[in-house]
Amino acid sequence: MTIASASASSVVEPAPAPTAARTCRAWRVLLRKPLGRVAAGYLLVVVVASVGAPVFAPTDPAAQDLAHALSGPSAAHWLGTDRLGRDVLSRLMFGGQITLLSTVEATVVFAVLGVGLGLVAGFRGGWVDGVTARFADLVLALPAIIVLLMVVSVFPGDDLVTMVALGVLSCPTLLRVVRGQSMALRQELYVKAARLAGLTNLRIMIRHILPRLTGPVIVQLSLFSAVAVLVQAALSFLGLSTPETRGPSWGNMVGEASQVLSRDQWLLVPTGGVLVLTVLALGLLGDAVWDVTVGRFQRTQSTARRPVMHSTVDTEHVDALLSVRGLTIAFPGEAGDVTVVQDVSFDVAAGEAVGIVGESGCGKTMTARGLLGLLPDGGRIIAGSARFEGRDLARLTEREHARVRGSRIGLISQEPMAGLDPSFRVGSQLVEVVRRHSTMSRRQGRARALELLDLVNLPEPDQVARRYPHELSGGMAQRVAIALALAGDPVLLVADEPTTALDVTVQAEILALLADLRARLGMAVILVTHDWGVLADLCDRAVVMYAGQIVEQAGVTELYRAPRHPYTEGLLAANPHLAATTGDLPAIPGTVPPPSAWPVSCHFLPRCRYATESCGAEAIPLGTAAPGHLTRCVHSDQLVAR
Repeated sequence: MTIASASASSVVEPAPAPTAARTCRAWRVLLRKPLGRVAAGYLLVVVVASVGAPVFAPTDPAAQDLAHALSGPSAAHWLGTDRLGRDVLSRLMFGGQITLLSTVEATVVFAVLGVGLGLVAGFRGGWVDGVTARFADLVLALPAIIVLLMVVSVFPGDDLVTMVALGVLSCPTLLRVVRGQSMALRQELYVKAARLAGLTNLRIMIRHILPRLTGPVIVQLSLFSAVAVLVQAALSFLGLSTPETRGPSWGNMVGEASQVLSRDQWLLVPTGGVLVLTVLALGLLGDAVWDVTVGRFQRTQSTARRPVMHSTVDTEHVDALLSVRGLTIAFPGEAGDVTVVQDVSFDVAAGEAVGIVGESGCGKTMTARGLLGLLPDGGRIIAGSARFEGRDLARLTEREHARVRGSRIGLISQEPMAGLDPSFRVGSQLVEVVRRHSTMSRRQGRARALELLDLVNLPEPDQVARRYPHELSGGMAQRVAIALALAGDPVLLVADEPTTALDVTVQAEILALLADLRARLGMAVILVTHDWGVLADLCDRAVVMYAGQIVEQAGVTELYRAPRHPYTEGLLAANPHLAATTGDLPAIPGTVPPPSAWPVSCHFLPRCRYATESCGAEAIPLGTAAPGHLTRCVHSDQLVAR
């Protein structure tokens, strides 16, 4: 494939970044709220006045005018003077530097520790989460006021150390919020798709998790900033913070006003008022941010989890691209491990399309995700192997899996919209994956992204690249998901029910696209589906799974003509494409049993019309019924006779 021209590719990833544009829109919405507008305006004035105090202050804050001590507001002194005749407005402006700087110091420590530790703990889980949670519990158990007083006594007059201590003592509140949100977000399909694409955990956390936490984090920061202002002012009021000889602060100004309260009540109004208004503005700004952001990034679709299944073969084919043998997957349960995929074996040759078919709950998806190292929390491969290009996928670490996912094995999810990050444009996400698996420059990555969009037959790829996922139709989203799966030039493509959520016309287009891509790129395909029509359109060979086991395996044509297992026969009879036009549509009685209720013998026994006493005596092995045709049934000859 040739690289598109730079001029055409320049539209893929717009500038400024999508996150910046979205943030600007959020601020515009925020400023439409009256209280948010007033609070933001007040805080802006306070910050500008404090930072620009050397320029904007009317007089020197230390200049004394004893002849006008404790005078009220006047043309010369807009907010009056204190007991030494010093201008109150100037002292408030310079005092804001100390108070606001201390607040920023505490807030930075609070944010770095709370967001950093919470993000890592929530995303990684395991022992990292356990250690972080214990740290948070320990810090919360400490009496914060006593610890702060100890710090002040050891480091008298050192605001930096005091504010750092305040940030450390308070960070568990933000840590818990970020941790909880991260634990939920890591289950999103677009995060799993990013892992599949081979992105590192650090990049996923920063680019795909952190932007979704912006609203809750800003709310927590605004509320903590208000607390930090009060704490710094309180310490100054008590004389435990920066002494007045180093300059005024809002806290020591309130303390001074309280000493002359019997002679002049006005002095407390501007000094105490600026504290009250600043704290109130920070709180109102946090509420306004919450109103703008709450629900904005709520999960739009729930992720359904279902068990997966596989099948077994006795000998490993050395020439197979993927050779799975005895794969067994389990999850922890109350009484020990619960097996959801049992002794699955099959091969996939280079360029071959193999379909895994069965009802929901049979283990199809779990098998596919087990190969990719994307099992849900707690799931693990407890037996078997999956040889792929000389490596055993069942034994790879997470880092080793990340090198294979996206670059050698691609995944197409059954929910493409949930597999795309709603925070970024389509082009931006494609460029990210392309550059992750190559040494391309940003310009080359943009061009390659346009190529991929054109490869999946999307009209006007430059326009599609500019869109956010919510601006795409279901068929367009699925094509984008296919483009993402192809971004690393994989040799094996795993398609997990890629047409389930699409209408018939779009479904046919996607199947035709997959068949065309397979022929043009020479990829092998593993198709997970419950639709026999989809299976027949795309696959050469089929693996039929039931209740965690492979019950039959053969060429698609052979399965259609002569099924050798009652479950396969029942599925084919219930296929609307093959059923008679008169009468009721045949159905298999009962449902797929949960893993905890699997029989020791034939798993299909309770639903099988051919069942005899011999079927329940012991486990049924997967045997050869004909050349290239495997079945797990002792009555396969009866099916052939029928």
